[in-house]
Amino acid sequence: MPDAFEPPAHRGLLTESIARRLQNDIRSGALPVGAKLPSERELAAQFGASRNVLREVLRRLEAQHLIEVAPGRGSFVIDQSAADARSYDALYRAARPTVRQLIEARIPLEVELAGLAAERATDAQLAELRAINDAMIAATDPIIKARADLEFHDKIAQAAANPVLWTMLSSISGMMFEMMLRSNSDPSIARPGVPHHPEILTALETRDAPQARHHMREHLSLALRTYGPDLDLPLDLMAARHIETLLHPNPTT
Repeated sequence: MPDAFEPPAHRGLLTESIARRLQNDIRSGALPVGAKLPSERELAAQFGASRNVLREVLRRLEAQHLIEVAPGRGSFVIDQSAADARSYDALYRAARPTVRQLIEARIPLEVELAGLAAERATDAQLAELRAINDAMIAATDPIIKARADLEFHDKIAQAAANPVLWTMLSSISGMMFEMMLRSNSDPSIARPGVPHHPEILTALETRDAPQARHHMREHLSLALRTYGPDLDLPLDLMAARHIETLLHPNPTT
């Protein structure tokens, strides 16, 4: 598929979809350690995508320590036990947590982070949060919007000035992104959630820790009221289904 026929938003979703399928093949052992991945050209033909999309997919897999790219030889699956930076994410995913379980973990962690950030954030960090929120509001590409959402929550964790809590949040950031992609591209969830980031931000800027905690709790609890049956689906299955829905919307709806 030539790049000219891949709108930017579609290209991002296609990259996400293909990367997830290859990640699953590697983590399940369908592509074992040492296996050589098909060439970019072969993968492009297999998935109906441009080679630029496949290059981005391979860069992502390499950054996640799932493959090693050997110039002139190709891309090879590497031993996951060596990927310490991904160990917690792999451990969580092995248990196939549901959306509800991720929310139950995020609420106590991020509510406390919001309160601490209200007390400890620097003016520079608050300005960064304001810019991130503005970028998120302006974004139309669902991938870019979800990444800005994740950056907003990560910046709050950094502003809390507790490296232990920040590391805990970072360890679930991959799963958070999957929720954020759904939340930011599903109008039934996105519209009710619109006021929450500005309310959290205002509480941080006014140094109101109780309000920061309150608004963060309301923000995270929204999914419990809006995800419906998807709440109790494994997170990876929910995300895969939603990405395919975005890539192939039903023209009759």
